[in-house]
Amino acid sequence: MSLFKRLLGNKSKSEIKSKQAEHSKYFPEEKLPIDEKFTYNFNKNGGKFLYCEDWEEVNEAFDNILIENDWYEKNVFCIDEQLKQKFDGYNLNFGSKENASFFLSKCESLVANNGSILLSSNQIKEKKLPELPFNIIIFATTSQLVENISEGLRIIKSRSQKYIPSNITTIQDFECDKEKDFMSYGSSTKNLYLLLLEDL
Repeated sequence: MSLFKRLLGNKSKSEIKSKQAEHSKYFPEEKLPIDEKFTYNFNKNGGKFLYCEDWEEVNEAFDNILIENDWYEKNVFCIDEQLKQKFDGYNLNFGSKENASFFLSKCESLVANNGSILLSSNQIKEKKLPELPFNIIIFATTSQLVENISEGLRIIKSRSQKYIPSNITTIQDFECDKEKDFMSYGSSTKNLYLLLLEDL
């Protein structure tokens, strides 16, 4: 069953209560699948999640984001040449960060246990999070889902035999009015959209 169908599956309250009644309080907690855990934590952090089954849906979702925010014919901070080619037909001015309406990028991994986005110098060069535009659109695929940051770091290391990227960081704070805990100290709040393409 695809992630999209699981997200939209409606269960009645009586079904949920009967399922809870079946389990004793002494049973270990049921582990959520990695995709559901990421979706739950990402939404809880305030991120805007757009699931896409193919490139046609990715383009439609991207177009809707641009319309919603009036970002047509605006400056976009984008380092990735592939993304520049993919989204070339939207009258956007790809270039440097100065006066950019939003940052368009890929990511290293999507971290399920805290709903964060793992980035490195491959995506942001040597920029710090506060230096990036407030609005961010991340393009990722379902194969990039990992359980935790350690797993994401292992993937970066195995993929990068000759050159391990620097400036590895996570974005996980997407709401301005959320109370910050000590783990998010020094991070900056971002308005983040995630375009997630099914590739499994």
